[in-house]
Order: sequence, then structure tokens, then C-alpha cells
Amino acid sequence: MKDQAYNLRRKMLLPGSEPAKTIAIVSGKGGVGKSNISTNLSILLGKENKKVLLFDMDIGMGNIHILLGSHHSYSIMDYIEEKELDINKIICEDIHGISYISGGNGLKDIVEWKVKQMERFFEVMEYAIHKYDYILFDMGAGATKETLEFLLAMDEIIVVTTPEPTSITDAYSMMKYIYMKDGEKPFYLLCNRAEFKNEGLQTITRLQETVRKFLHKEIVSLGVLPEDSAVRKAVIHQTPIVVGYPASAMTLSLHTMVHRLTGTRERERKGTGFVRTIRKLFFGR
Repeated sequence: MKDQAYNLRRKMLLPGSEPAKTIAIVSGKGGVGKSNISTNLSILLGKENKKVLLFDMDIGMGNIHILLGSHHSYSIMDYIEEKELDINKIICEDIHGISYISGGNGLKDIVEWKVKQMERFFEVMEYAIHKYDYILFDMGAGATKETLEFLLAMDEIIVVTTPEPTSITDAYSMMKYIYMKDGEKPFYLLCNRAEFKNEGLQTITRLQETVRKFLHKEIVSLGVLPEDSAVRKAVIHQTPIVVGYPASAMTLSLHTMVHRLTGTRERERKGTGFVRTIRKLFFGR
């Protein structure tokens, strides 16, 4: 009876609805500010009158709820494992104008799931893909077989680096890893924690030239985020920087990035079958 009710809701939701654009925010190594960027980009997209869902996929290290100053009792794993739990229970809504879902530790075992667990997962994804305009996935640092499958299903990928040499190397390795599986996947490149703007621009240019030389691929610069003391203050107060410090250098730079993400590409926002693609990648059906 519950499955019938879900299917009825889905049929009511799908007609005329446009699939969400799916964007993954990734990094080759940890500690580059990826989750902070994911959180604040989502909020700014929400301020552009977009319905936004932020999905915390940083398994074991998820901290989106802390950055949002929120707490939610359920994760997607609770829905997958509890037959009587309603989908809406796992979505924390209207936090600074966006919604978010916590991943839960069990997601790391996705390749070992049973059929019913898979179907419950896809129920959530199909529900969300037609409810929101954008779904941003805050992915864990580095690349694994499981995260690669998710990334291959995304419409776009934002790669975060810093000017540190190890971060640059790891960002290139991440892009190469994805490129070897899908050479057409669109990349945006973002340099965070640049002490000087030129330092950040040089970092991006260096990576663009390396990718162009060795992978024969063009990547789009999303821009540079400065080192900003307001970031630490915002994290301590569990208030997103775009909310607590709207005039900060970081916030102003993030506004520019959101306009680049939407801008002329807004007309091309339509998603390209995330759920169908991820079904095929993971389970061959």
C-alpha cells in the first residue's frame, strides 16, 4: 500500500516537471573548503529563486548540518533501511532557503546493497530530481569506485583546489580519473584560499594548461575565492558566510560564481537523466 502511495505521488509530480540539474563539488584532497563552498553556493542559488537540495555525500566526514547551524534526525540511510519512513522525513527543508539531506555512513557500502535497498535509494533520487531545480552533491575528498559512479552521472562537476602544490596535483589527478571514464564531462575549476587574486588565477591557468596538454580538454574557470577571516568566524558561529557576512570578500566572490553557473547557461539547465544513468552505472539496469 505504501509503495502504491509513493508511485501515485510520483505520477502526480512528474508531468510537466523538468529534471533538476545535478552538480557535484569535489576535491582531490581534504581541507580545501569544499563543504563550505557547497553550502554557500547552494544558499546563493536559493536566493536566485531556485529550489535547491544540498546532498551531503562526504561519508563519515559529513558536516553540512554544522555549517548550516542545523540538526536533522534522519539521513537517507534511515529511509533505505526503514520501510515505514516517509521520504519527506529525511529532507530538512527551508534552512536558509534551501533543503538538505544527510548521507549516513551506510552509503559507503552501496555496491553491496540488496535489491530492495537499491530501490529505496532510487525512490529518493527520483523524488528529488523532479522536486528541485538544482541538486548539489558535496562529495568526499578523493576518488573511489563508488564516488566515481556518482560523478559520471552528474550534469556538471566543480573541482576545488587551493594554490598549494599538493592540492593542485590532486585536483589534476581527480579530473584525469573522471576524464578516463567520460571525456565529455563538463568541469568547472575553482581556486579557494588564495592570499592574492593573481595567485589563484595562476593556479587555475596552470591546471587549465596541464589538462589541455595531457587530456586535450578545456575546463572552465569558475573563479578565485580569497583567504577571508570571516570564513572562520562564520564556521564558529555555525552561520553560512553568505548569511552572516554578506559584505565579505568571500561572499562577493561567491555571488560572481553563482552568476557564472547560471547566467547564459540557465537556458540549458535541464538535467540529463541522473537517475537513469546512475542505475545503469551501478546496477546495469
